[in-house]
Amino acid sequence: MSTVELTKENFDQTVTDNEFVLIDFWASWCGPCRSFAPVYEKSAEENPDLVYGKVDTEAQPELAAAFGIQSIPTLMIVRDQVAVFAQPGALPESALQDVIGQARELDMAEVRKSIAEAEQSTGGQAPQPGESA
Repeated sequence: MSTVELTKENFDQTVTDNEFVLIDFWASWCGPCRSFAPVYEKSAEENPDLVYGKVDTEAQPELAAAFGIQSIPTLMIVRDQVAVFAQPGALPESALQDVIGQARELDMAEVRKSIAEAEQSTGGQAPQPGESA
């Protein structure tokens, strides 16, 4: 499966309908984004059970703003509608595969429990991707 272009119209449905979604926030003028694209496409071919989406931050500024994207490329992984990874920078192939492997191994019941505990201790504010609880 090749990558899916994510827009504000199909983003929620894509994340809701799929258990594991990788999202590449990118722009056509971004050199590191262009160098990361073949690595991302190859990973999509090697992991046909996962959904690979791309958000063009120039065409979809609302999505980029909603996720606080300040640097591109940024890779985000959403499992069971929970952002479990978000990191700016073009990852080399081995690092991308490592991150995917770690995300596959997450116990989502434990992740949800941690989020609930963090929300209780912070008065309802869950940590954002990249922040520690």
